[in-house]
Amino acid sequence: MRRYPPIGDHGLVGDLQTAALISSEGVVDWFCAPRFDSPSLFAALLDHDRGGHFAITVEGEDVTTRQLYVADTAVLVTRFLTPDGVGEVVDFMPVEAPETATDVHRLVRVMRVTRGRVRFTLACRPRFDYGRADHRLDLRPDVAHFAGPGTDAYLQAAGPLALERDGADVGAVVELRHGQRAAAVLTVCATGTRPPAPPTAEGLRADFDAARSFWYRWIRRSRYRGRWQGMVNRSAITLKLLTYAPTGAPVAAVTAALPEQPGGERNWDYRYTWVRDASLSMQALLRLGFTDEAYAFRQWLGARLKSGRTVTGEPLQIMYRIDGDPHLAEETLDHLEGYRGSSPVRIGNGAAEQLQLDIYGEAVHALSHTDDLTHMAGYDGWLELAGLLDWLTRNWDRPDEGIWETRGGPKDFTYSRLMCWTAFERGIRLARDYARPADLAGWTTARDTILHQVMERGWSSERRAFVQHYGSEVLDASLLLMPAVGFITPRDPRWLSTLDAMEAELVSDSLVHRYDPAASPDGLRGREGTFSLCSFLYVDALARAGRVDLARYAFDTMLTYANHVGLFAEEIGPTGEQLGNFPQAFTHLALIGAALALDEELERTER
Repeated sequence: MRRYPPIGDHGLVGDLQTAALISSEGVVDWFCAPRFDSPSLFAALLDHDRGGHFAITVEGEDVTTRQLYVADTAVLVTRFLTPDGVGEVVDFMPVEAPETATDVHRLVRVMRVTRGRVRFTLACRPRFDYGRADHRLDLRPDVAHFAGPGTDAYLQAAGPLALERDGADVGAVVELRHGQRAAAVLTVCATGTRPPAPPTAEGLRADFDAARSFWYRWIRRSRYRGRWQGMVNRSAITLKLLTYAPTGAPVAAVTAALPEQPGGERNWDYRYTWVRDASLSMQALLRLGFTDEAYAFRQWLGARLKSGRTVTGEPLQIMYRIDGDPHLAEETLDHLEGYRGSSPVRIGNGAAEQLQLDIYGEAVHALSHTDDLTHMAGYDGWLELAGLLDWLTRNWDRPDEGIWETRGGPKDFTYSRLMCWTAFERGIRLARDYARPADLAGWTTARDTILHQVMERGWSSERRAFVQHYGSEVLDASLLLMPAVGFITPRDPRWLSTLDAMEAELVSDSLVHRYDPAASPDGLRGREGTFSLCSFLYVDALARAGRVDLARYAFDTMLTYANHVGLFAEEIGPTGEQLGNFPQAFTHLALIGAALALDEELERTER
């Protein structure tokens, strides 16, 4: 077992309320319960010794591992190929009434042998509350009860598997032959919850069939039939796994504090709902035909507007907990060394208190994707939305921290203005389409003023490009969304020259840096990899600009950087490694958008 496997060397399983990362060696390196943003039970990715893990491995020098998903599902299979036989660990989390919040979550791990004989080794070492809390162990051969503060974890064995004490942890060794099976089922629940019933072979088979069928039924709702169906389906399933079903709120990633640069300090907690990321995620799913998910998120977003609960005093803040709580106090876990020594290890996120005006554009854009105004809670919902746009007419011209949450002070970011323009444009369209009361004159004035301002102050005649913020010459890949939101036509001369400038400065082997920190200091030390969201936005922009051959090459190149099961982190490092929190919603939503744009352009040119 490696101390720190590569970030990308993991598959993801989940039950739409929480999720676990499992390495290709069969080790659960990350698992929080009962929710994505709960304290961890296993966090070996942040500290191999103190974080805790749940391993089912096959040891030996001649062992080769392979990991894959059962196609179009979130059922993960880790295969162990040895000279004596081939074994598998099948991992999944049953999806049972996902819209009802519960403290009870199960991770099912089934061991089976498909050829010869294989010796499996199990080690379950939970570390409650990010490794800050001790636990008590009560053990019988078929069940281990780990009692932590406010939380119980039961590890139940099925088949020829006997658990043994290892201090306050448990281990086991079992040799299986062809056709034999054993299982270890981990149930996490609140203290005082009735212990789970013992697992049976029939029950485990039924759980497996139900989990597989759930995902088959869900993905069949996708209307995408394009050239990259496998990767688009995997991205859609990943976005679904990142969504907290009881509220419809997607998280940006399931992990916290994984570094953008190994050994560096860019280590943030992404287990929350960013208005920006979530709005774009739901738009991607909606374009594939997943209307229920988009509707649920719009309800969540509408509730945030109605409640007005923010720590900033603004109508919205940039991120919330998945239940809508606006308090995300940031703290460091100094007892954890961080992934490969990357410190500080942060939980919570102080950026929640930043002003980022672009979120109003993404929010209104998300709310505008409906054929039925009652999806916005009818008349009352419209008044909330109209009030937000009225507020924005008075506030859109303020300096802010921008989309990348830089900690170098507020500026007049071009992307923020772009998305404020989008908010007004979509609001005006809604008011006219549904004949709703609105300050159309004020909204129109604001929209047109923003457009003129961006064209005059966000455009650099020297660079022949739109720039990151007014008064600078720095390029910013977030502006790749300019044609996608309709601010500029994709073949406008100003846009084409901006695309050329980005290609010369930000693009390396089809991979795109979001900006150059050396040219635009962000208040942090170190550098970062290329930003995968931006790499897919680049494909989208190239396709819309008619540069189809280059777009297709860039897209195919990006797909080679996916991990072994089709997942992406936030960034790609210099040698192709995944960096940052994992898997990243931003990347997968952009992959879907790039595939759709490229398919559309290829269909047009191939007629």
